[in-house]
This record gives sequence, C-alpha cells and structure tokens, in this order.
Amino acid sequence: MLIEIKIPVFAESVTEGTIAALHKKVGDAVARDENLADIETDKIMLELPAPQAGVLVELTVAVGDTVTSQQVIGKIDTAASAAEAAPAAAAAPAAAAPAAAAETLAMPAAKKLAAETGVDLAGVAGSGRDGRVLKEDVAAAAAKPAAAPAKPAAAPVVALPVGDRPEQRVPMTRLRKVVAERLVQSQQTNAILTTFNEVNMKPLMDLRNLYKDKFEKAHGVKLGFMGFFVKAAVHALKKYPIINASVDGTDIVYHGYFDIGVAVGSPRGLVVPVIRNADLLSLADIEKQIADFGKRAQEGKLGLDELTGGTYTISNGGTFGSMMSTPIINPPQSAILGMHSTKERAVVENGQIVARPMMYLAQSYDHRIIDGREAVLSLVAIKEAIEDPARLILDL
Repeated sequence: MLIEIKIPVFAESVTEGTIAALHKKVGDAVARDENLADIETDKIMLELPAPQAGVLVELTVAVGDTVTSQQVIGKIDTAASAAEAAPAAAAAPAAAAPAAAAETLAMPAAKKLAAETGVDLAGVAGSGRDGRVLKEDVAAAAAKPAAAPAKPAAAPVVALPVGDRPEQRVPMTRLRKVVAERLVQSQQTNAILTTFNEVNMKPLMDLRNLYKDKFEKAHGVKLGFMGFFVKAAVHALKKYPIINASVDGTDIVYHGYFDIGVAVGSPRGLVVPVIRNADLLSLADIEKQIADFGKRAQEGKLGLDELTGGTYTISNGGTFGSMMSTPIINPPQSAILGMHSTKERAVVENGQIVARPMMYLAQSYDHRIIDGREAVLSLVAIKEAIEDPARLILDL
C-alpha cells in the first residue's frame, strides 16, 4: 500500500519552509515516526515523521527546496522491502537493523527517557514482553558509567577559492532572511530612540554569591542575573504601562499581562523565546524557564508557540563582551532592554572614589507612543530595582 508523505501543518503565521536536511533516500527502509527530513521555517526547525513503516519509494524534493503546508513530497510502500523497492541501492549497515528493531520494540515512556538521557536504545536489553524495552531498562542503562566518548570527527573545512582575495557566497538561511526583514521593518516603521543608564551590580552580585549554592540546592537550577532583570523589567512595566503597550494601526494596545522575551543564541541564529505571565512566576520558575530555553535552543527543539508573542524583550549582549549597544525593537513590541558587560569602574560614593562592578543599560523605545519621560523613568526603575534587590521582594 502506498502512503503519501506530507509536510506538517504550519502555524497560521508561517506560509512556507525550506528542506534543511534529508535523512532518508529512495530505497531506504523507514520506521513509523522516524524523522525523514528537517524543515526550516522562519521560527523553528520541524521534523517530518514517517506516517507508516515501509520503504521510501518516491521523494520529490531536495535540500534547499521550498515547501508548503500539507504538500506531498513522497511516498512510502508499506508492503515492499528495501531490496524490492531499490535493488540498486547500497545495503544499509548491519547495525541499522538492530537499532531500528530496538526503537520499534521500545515503549513510548522508554523512548522519551532515552531521548532525555541520551541512552542508545540499540544497546538496551528489553525486559518486557517479547523483548520490549521498558522505562526501567532505560533508567538502568542510564545509571551505568558511560564509556569514554569517541573522538569527534573534525569539522568540515570550507574550501575557499585560490587567490589573494578569496570570497565565498553562501545563501542566507530562512531564519536569517526573516530576521533581516523584521529588523529592517522595525527600523522603517518605528520611531526608535534609545536611552542609557548604568547600574551598580555589586548589591545583586553580593546577594547572588550569598545564596547561589542554597538556591541551586533548593530549586535545582543555578541562580543567574537574567531572572532578576526579568523581575526588574516587570516591576518597571507595571509602573509605566505604556512601555508594555504596542501599536495597532492608529490604536495603542495596552497589555494587561507581562510576556517577556529573552534573546538566546542558537546554532541557527538569535531566537527569542517568551516567558509567559512573568509577573506570576517566582524567581526560581523564571530561571528554570531560561535554562530550559537555552538548552532547547541549542538542540533546535523550541516550539513555534514559544517564539511568538511577547510584550517586551531583554537582550544580553554582555554575554559576548559588548560594552554598549542600541538594541532594535522586536515588532510589534514598543521597547527592548539591552544588557551589557559588567566591568570594574571608578565611581564616586559619598565623596569617595571607589571601584564598583558597573553595567551599562540601554532601552530602545518607539517614540510614536512612548515619550522620553516614560522611557527614562522606566529604565531608572529597572536600575533602582537591580541596585536594591529588596525592592523586587517587597514590590516597591
């Protein structure tokens, strides 16, 4: 029986995607739900699972092709064998069969735990009925001392043209194209201004150093600085609601919720997952979400719903050593906070010159709806909250 392979249904705001990688070729045997291809959209990387087990007998796309939602790109013959479908195809490695068999015989809970712990199901002996791998089998395998990892293969070297002035032309990824379009749109649509201030990080650093070990032990996550800045931003947005608003045509939309986007780096570029209802979360909950976002951004596993929306964004260029920048607003938001490197600088306190760990803050804002007064005062509110963290606890 021939089964059509269709591109998954995209989110409403996504119209098309690009085939980023193909993991199977015509003549290959496939297991049900096995990933056939990676599809890059302007937000996330999607996997294309096989609808049924069988043999891939038709494939009409190649890497780099543009595809649309529900487009048919191939067929699977559920009754054929790999030898019948492609007699000229090279035989698959002998180890592939046991791996596929182990994957097929593993229970869903076992597959999930294996993915979380990095356990190879092919090397796990199943204790369930008919040799099925159970969750307990995976847990036992994960508890065993890991073998020394093999030396990773060297990264591929890109060959540049020979000559004194070599060049290489590389097409933009879909994500990079969309980022470029949105940034240009932001510059052309918003009346962007930036206000600056500096914050003394010593009180926050002292607080963190005092409680970081107890915090990690109690909550299972490291105590960073970003959680405090999210809390400080919410504190400022509550005082100055216009900073949390957005423009819709000739209307100003005031948001009665606080969805804070946190810019994180990924192999595909910068992405901005959103912490929903940040005002209702504890510092520990915020830090857990940030850590989870960072991990899954590196793995390309962030969901589209996690990358859309948001009423305010925080970007930390200081992670890469930036001393000062003017961040660009993420439409349709009206403001963005830029954090930077913390450096020891000479400052005057009580008439004395002392060294303090100082950070420059920058808040870009849409001057169409935000006046300089609110922009400056909201940034001052963030500064004061960071310099006196008790404000965040006492809601002052």
